[in-house]
Amino acid sequence: MAEDWNQDVGEAVYRSRDPINNLRIRVSLQRVTPAIALVQRMQEEDANRGGLELQALHSNPEESRGHQPNEEKEEVVISWQEKLFSQFEFELYQNEAACRTPLDHQYYQDVLSLVRGGGRKNKRIFTYTDHDRYTNLEEHSQSVTTSQNETPTFLAERMANVRRRRQDKRQVDGVGMRHRFITLKPSDEFIRNNHIINTPVQTMYIMADLGPSGNLGLREHEHVLGTVRVDANGVITLKPDVTGTKGPYRLEVEGEKRQLWRYTLQHVSESVQKEEQEREQHIYKDLYSRHKEYLNSLVGSDFEMPPAGTLRVFINGEIVSAQEFDYDNLYVHFFVELPKYWSSPGFQELSGVTQSCRTKTHERDSVAYFCYPFSFELFLSEEADSEETPQLPVLFFEVLSLDFWQRYRVEGYGSVVLPGTPGMHVLTAQTWRPVELGVLTELKRFFIGGSPELEDLTYVRVPGTFQGQHLSRLGFRTKSSGSLTLRLHCLHHSRSFLDGRSMRKRMQSVLDHLGHSSQQSSIHNVLDAFQRARRRMQQARDSLPLDILNISKATLEQSTA
Repeated sequence: MAEDWNQDVGEAVYRSRDPINNLRIRVSLQRVTPAIALVQRMQEEDANRGGLELQALHSNPEESRGHQPNEEKEEVVISWQEKLFSQFEFELYQNEAACRTPLDHQYYQDVLSLVRGGGRKNKRIFTYTDHDRYTNLEEHSQSVTTSQNETPTFLAERMANVRRRRQDKRQVDGVGMRHRFITLKPSDEFIRNNHIINTPVQTMYIMADLGPSGNLGLREHEHVLGTVRVDANGVITLKPDVTGTKGPYRLEVEGEKRQLWRYTLQHVSESVQKEEQEREQHIYKDLYSRHKEYLNSLVGSDFEMPPAGTLRVFINGEIVSAQEFDYDNLYVHFFVELPKYWSSPGFQELSGVTQSCRTKTHERDSVAYFCYPFSFELFLSEEADSEETPQLPVLFFEVLSLDFWQRYRVEGYGSVVLPGTPGMHVLTAQTWRPVELGVLTELKRFFIGGSPELEDLTYVRVPGTFQGQHLSRLGFRTKSSGSLTLRLHCLHHSRSFLDGRSMRKRMQSVLDHLGHSSQQSSIHNVLDAFQRARRRMQQARDSLPLDILNISKATLEQSTA
């Protein structure tokens, strides 16, 4: 036989955003007889030769055997969840006494309408919708491979028994269904029973009654031609796939006589016209624009701007960790000191205390991880441009410890200058603590707690209240302590960023001054400058002639006398 059968009977998965009610499938069913096969073969060999004889050959065997052409070939266009009654259902629902459910009564009314209209249009092809009481036994097949010796697993058995249909939400005491979303201590049986995919879907079966012509309506003659499943996400699963350009599907029926049937599934949904597509795009565009307006109404269209002539600085910081301190159970007290031309809102708190944290060993160091967040909002006036070196705010902090016996100790003092540039900055500040001569202070610190403290925490740097030119720390003894790691995220906000170039340059000069002052405030940079100056003086002295050095020495002696 020249027929090219389609052997691919697996599932095909599609996805569509269009309403599923627009789905249309044309189903063609035909019984294959030797005469029909011979006619098809001869038509393929020579379509122009013996047309009348072929037509007679096609019709005479059917008439001689008593078969009607409309019973051997049938074609129906089926829409989504369209109910086509079988011969069995058509006879069943003509009797109102057989109706038990509201669906049965609905079918009873539909069948009466069909009887008044002249009977069923379909003969062999019918459908089972999602509401019908039908289960395909092939869905319960537990084999997942082609092996003959396969043993189904527990999961395969449970999945085969899952009836995945649409699940309507029921009410419990006037409230929605209550679920326990989290099971803290699931048992093994609970895990086994819930390890199942149960996605709600709607299912529709396209069926065929392949019984003898005068004996339709028996359940054993019903066969599944195709299955259509649709879930809420628009995923459409067809089994088997639509025929398309491939050959028809083959269906063999065993009975008194072995029969061979061929059927095709064609997708015949109406395509969207150009005008309708443009109208749909216009509706989507209008919907998106309205949704955007709704979001703007929630957020607000006016972007809050700082006052004119000011720079707003947002600092979202985090005290990450403290390491290499003497004792455990550390906590940090910190505050921000604002220099001249800086201010903050009245509700803003510029100080804070972290939680106490125990240390753990990390790469031979004792580290306490705080991960304590804080945030500041500061304002810088544009008047700072008139000063040569405006100052940046400084974050002062002290690290303390509190043990089990409520013994309190100061572990170290430190400070960091807040960055003058936006972005993320990771800073590590070294700390120190004051000490006294002798071992008595250390013994007291160890046994009963307590240690020398600073009355003014800003003494870590030059205090803001100091008015002199030289700050003497002669006789003040200190000891190096651990370090504190901070992570700062800085954001700058100003109207001048949107104004003309002159305003931008003016504000940029302020930032440049701030960056210069922060560099000058670094002790390491100052010490490096001293060392470079000393080396230059030494190099200049070594390059002078010997007589000039002698004259300079004599002049120095005379001035001393």
